[in-house]
Amino acid sequence: MTKAALMPGLPLIYPRTMNKLTISMVTASAISLLLIFASATPSHAADPKQKDAIPEKGAAAATAKSYKDVNADEFDKLRSNTNAVILDVRTPEEFASGHIPGAKNIDINSLDFEKKVGHLDKSKTYLVNCASGGRSARACGKLSKLEFSNCYNLQGGIRAWEKAGKPVDR
Repeated sequence: MTKAALMPGLPLIYPRTMNKLTISMVTASAISLLLIFASATPSHAADPKQKDAIPEKGAAAATAKSYKDVNADEFDKLRSNTNAVILDVRTPEEFASGHIPGAKNIDINSLDFEKKVGHLDKSKTYLVNCASGGRSARACGKLSKLEFSNCYNLQGGIRAWEKAGKPVDR
């Protein structure tokens, strides 16, 4: 009995050809599945209200920011508020080299930053600065996540402060 008689209606395929054909079919199936899964959008990404949603970039993300960026003059005016706390998030060495009068130093890069700021009074207004504004913006974001509602980031950091001729304690 021949192979053709065992599988009526199918053409006779030799083992060498069948291996190449099988490999081609499996490869094509795998590529198709990969394309299907790659093009699928997760259901939570379409709904920005979901807490696991992917954060937006650009203008939409800027409006979601829960702190305010201020220049040196605005920061100085806010300092006169008796409820304000100046928070310098640079390293202790940077702080010692010069800081805004009355500032409290908590290094954002320290392992216990969140623990230390967790002890702060959330009802106060926090004026946050660093060297150039990057770390202080990050700190304001962390403070906001910890439910501090009145946070201000000094744009340009202490460099902008000094450039504006504002006082520095050394």
